[in-house]
Amino acid sequence: MNYNRKIVLFIAQSLDGFIATKEDSLDWLFKVEGEGDNGYSEFFETIDTILMGKRTYDWILKHEKGQFPYQNKECYVFSRSPLNDTNDVKFINEDIVNFTDNLKKEEGKNIWLVGGGDLLHTFLKENLVDELILTVAPTIIGEGIPLFKVDDYRLNLSLKSTRTFNQFVELHYIVKK
Repeated sequence: MNYNRKIVLFIAQSLDGFIATKEDSLDWLFKVEGEGDNGYSEFFETIDTILMGKRTYDWILKHEKGQFPYQNKECYVFSRSPLNDTNDVKFINEDIVNFTDNLKKEEGKNIWLVGGGDLLHTFLKENLVDELILTVAPTIIGEGIPLFKVDDYRLNLSLKSTRTFNQFVELHYIVKK
């Protein structure tokens, strides 16, 4: 097992940089012709832990009709208010930096930062993300939830690889620390 775990953002975005419409819709994403599962299964095997925000968790439960899709992974949901854990997730209401630093020191595979926008913003601003795997859809939606929020922070990246899945382009970056 690995003691050098990485936080990896694996996410799809529109060409103009949005991860969802302002109504939290991903319909635009599912209209794009991909190839297989666009690298998802391959990526999923590299992780054993999942991090997400409460709003993303609620969206998943609503759209997966109550069937939580990550039951075989350790899953943490960050929430601003204390909540009771479920069989599928542990709710986290503590300092993100300390929690993440401790999690990365545990034995295991890489850690997937699912989203959403607020949680991702905090992780980027605090320089907690080690790799970004962005799948770009050839769609412009004009407005919505941006992948990167405007703020006073910078990340220097190094391009590790690119791949295409029919109409999708995957960009894999390493964060220079």
